Amino acid sequence: MQQDAGTLYIVSTPIGNLEDMSARAIAVLKQVTVVAAEDTRHSGRMLDHMGLQKFLLSYHDHNEEARSADLVRRLQAGEDVALISDAGTPLISDPGYRIVRSCQEEGIRVVPIPGASAMLAALVVSGLPSDRFSFEGFAPVKAAAREQFLRRVLASSGTSILYEAPHRILPLLEAFQKVAAPDRELVLCRELTKRFETVLRGSAEQLLTILHEDPNQQRGEMVLLVGPAPETSIEDEELERLGRLLLQELPPSRAARVLASWADRKRNDVYRLLELWAESDG
Repeated sequence: MQQDAGTLYIVSTPIGNLEDMSARAIAVLKQVTVVAAEDTRHSGRMLDHMGLQKFLLSYHDHNEEARSADLVRRLQAGEDVALISDAGTPLISDPGYRIVRSCQEEGIRVVPIPGASAMLAALVVSGLPSDRFSFEGFAPVKAAAREQFLRRVLASSGTSILYEAPHRILPLLEAFQKVAAPDRELVLCRELTKRFETVLRGSAEQLLTILHEDPNQQRGEMVLLVGPAPETSIEDEELERLGRLLLQELPPSRAARVLASWADRKRNDVYRLLELWAESDG
């Protein structure tokens, strides 16, 4: 560690309710020389609310590389720096990786100041299994890439957590409706910790119905959780083993006909499984 260098603090901020700001986070923000923020105007209003007047520097996707070098120089000169995001814990679907990595390489101390996280807040109120989970960030925008992404999510044996922008939530649920089993459980958490917080549970079809009937449910910050894939039985394992063997010798459409006949299942359902297995191998 550089003896005379400052410290980089990764400071979590509220995701909505400002009372969720921890006393430790406030103390750190008071002491640092510089606050690096994704949106300086948004963060400036939050700091004003807490009675803090700080020197703010923008730190976002478009200037992350250059700004990281600047902040490292400040830290090497002995200044303490706090990195915050617009809401929640920095680096979770937000910039920050480069500055943390640069500090570690230069022997500069990095300290986490834990606090609010939309991902964890959604998980603990979802009612879905929390012993195994993965954070998947935002789904791709393009339809083909999004469908492939969702098939991988649906194959997960743990709970999957996604973020989504309000103007893209309907296309995302429609994509789920296309590729997910009708009874696959989803949970949509909206505006967590805020006045109009809602937690909606159901299939993709059921959630789409709710959002169409009440357009207000299409507004605000969104977290979508996907329940784990059903556990496979011995019969399912045998089906997958045979399906993978058929894919080595036959085109997917023909392999689906053979496997559907052998297993007495619908061809379309089997074809969907073959696609999942092929993607996992590729």
